Amino acid sequence: MTIDPQYSEKFETRHNGPDEAQVAAMLKVVGASSVDELIAQTIPANIRLKRELNLPAPVSEFEFLKQFKALAAQNRVMKSYIGMGYYNTITPPVILRNILENPGWYTAYTPYQAEIAQGRLEALINYQTMVIDLTGMQIANASLLDEGTAAAEAMHLLFAARKGAKKDAAVFLVDENVFPQTLDVLRTRSAPLGIELRVADINKTDITDVNIFGAFVQNPDSRGAIRDLSAFIAAA
Repeated sequence: MTIDPQYSEKFETRHNGPDEAQVAAMLKVVGASSVDELIAQTIPANIRLKRELNLPAPVSEFEFLKQFKALAAQNRVMKSYIGMGYYNTITPPVILRNILENPGWYTAYTPYQAEIAQGRLEALINYQTMVIDLTGMQIANASLLDEGTAAAEAMHLLFAARKGAKKDAAVFLVDENVFPQTLDVLRTRSAPLGIELRVADINKTDITDVNIFGAFVQNPDSRGAIRDLSAFIAAA
């Protein structure tokens, strides 16, 4: 068999996909005579665009990168004062080169979970191992999307694990100095579970209250303070 590669700088021709025969075979299976007919059968007419997209002519990868860099050069890097968990960060070059710019971390998809890659799984086990080393704990979770999600999952776990004198406890203590976006997620998750959120100063709250099944404390807190929480943790 002779292979005659057709070189093109157009984006659509640089990726593998079904040929005309394969498209025809798939259309036959679903009972459609064309791709347009398939779209008409599956997408309601009232949400389909009735006109062609007003797009510029396609450009080569080189030309696109040139235009993209020209746009990026117009950006001005300013100092951010938003705070509340959103800070400028420094990414060491060794991390940038070996992780963020290394496709091995985010390719090679798993056959059983399409949205995650083997590289990400390896990164997560490395993360868990590091957290265990830093905290001295026996286990660590595999990370979550953000702090709010992690806080809500921790609250739910503590709620589900209630036992003994606190098996009927329904109050979750939240330190008053947590990020507001984290508190919002906790409120959203607690409502359907029947959990009462008690936002208070942890230094003025009796953590041994039989109605309290868990607590969430942020360190450093929303003011940037780093506190010694050893006494609070021991009491809890």
